[in-house]
Amino acid sequence: MIDSRTAPYAALLLRLVLGALFLAHAGLKIFVFTPAGTAQFFESIGLPGALAYLTILVEVASAVALILGVQTRIAALAGCVILLGAIFTVHIHAGFFFTNQNGGWEYPGFWAVATLVQALLGDGAYALAPSTRKKAATA
Repeated sequence: MIDSRTAPYAALLLRLVLGALFLAHAGLKIFVFTPAGTAQFFESIGLPGALAYLTILVEVASAVALILGVQTRIAALAGCVILLGAIFTVHIHAGFFFTNQNGGWEYPGFWAVATLVQALLGDGAYALAPSTRKKAATA
């Protein structure tokens, strides 16, 4: 049975953590690898370099939206697409465990499932712009 008193806070906690993780990974691509370096990496694995810039944009936009609680379901699903892309282009070939050379798909796989859980849960507590479904249910 779902505890309706604490579930909104569970969704909030998940939303904030997912947002922080997406922000950290975008920051890594921007400040450490650099956008140009990230584009070069994408090209080295057979992807268009421009996709790196789109990935960074989606990570930042998803992070901000999740942290603020704006379009939470869409932000979570957009982040999930990025994670599935990472799994099937980079990590799947390295095996399951993330500690394997080149990082396996264990961590991004768990993270992808967490984004799906967030999309199912919705905004949670303290969302800046609660979803329209929530508003319609209370009207």
